[in-house]
Amino acid sequence: MEYRNVGGSGLRVSVAGLGCNNFGMRIDAEATDAVVHAALDLGVTFFDTADIYGGRGRSEELLGQALGARRDEVVLATKFGNPMGDGPYERGASRRYVCQAVEASLRRLGTDRIDLYQQHVPDPGTPIDETLAALDDLVRAGKVRYVGSSNFTGWQVAEADAVARAKGGTRFVSAQNEWSLLRRRVEHEVVPACAHFDVSLLPYFPLASGMLTGKYRRGEAPVEGTRLAAWGGGAGWTTDANFDKVEALETVARQRGHTVGELALAWLAAQPTVCSVIAGATSVEQVSANVAALDWTLDADDLAAVDAALT
Repeated sequence: MEYRNVGGSGLRVSVAGLGCNNFGMRIDAEATDAVVHAALDLGVTFFDTADIYGGRGRSEELLGQALGARRDEVVLATKFGNPMGDGPYERGASRRYVCQAVEASLRRLGTDRIDLYQQHVPDPGTPIDETLAALDDLVRAGKVRYVGSSNFTGWQVAEADAVARAKGGTRFVSAQNEWSLLRRRVEHEVVPACAHFDVSLLPYFPLASGMLTGKYRRGEAPVEGTRLAAWGGGAGWTTDANFDKVEALETVARQRGHTVGELALAWLAAQPTVCSVIAGATSVEQVSANVAALDWTLDADDLAAVDAALT
């Protein structure tokens, strides 16, 4: 397993990250325990969850229980900001809510500190300097070690960095955004901003909600039980344009003795701003496959072949 620093910090994480959004939603406590321990045994140290995953807190609860005595072996990341209830004070990034949310996450995770605490979505109703000041207080109190953003635009990444530097406070070291071979919008502004401010990217949905696993085929309805079937048969993914890209990428992967899913993960890991690729799993087999895919290091010819396939 390869380990990389997160942004300009001393925090090191496994290049293969485990996304924990399935815990409590698609798999129960027993299956969660199996997935978590399989990941640990394969060298995965980065575990990413959020307070809303699994039904408002359930993912955090199951992850904390599964880690148990092995808590110190991991970099534990979670997020705050999305609605955790129907009331006006159960969401956002105000000082009041940040202080409330962190205590709830610590309790559910069964730990005394969060290694990477991320603002899940921008909050237009709260100045970023208020959020950063609250997060800085949590770092100083020892409840949080590092902080990051999620779903920020490029200018928001830049603004947060400028404010933190001006105030002499804790900076965001990471940005978690959707990024895959089929969704590359972050490359226009977010990736350049992260590179400039020494912030690491943590790509989520690296397999494009399953489109880059080869499980979906042109002209065929998504198989029952898959994510796209649950989302209503495609959710904008199963377009001819996307299938053209997937089929071209499958050719590139096959020529190199790999699957398109392996290519998708390895391609992200080859990007200079990426420190860990967050891939979800519902079984031990999926964990093993994701880790194995990230053992493949793409060279310049591989990257050029990918670019050619997508143009």
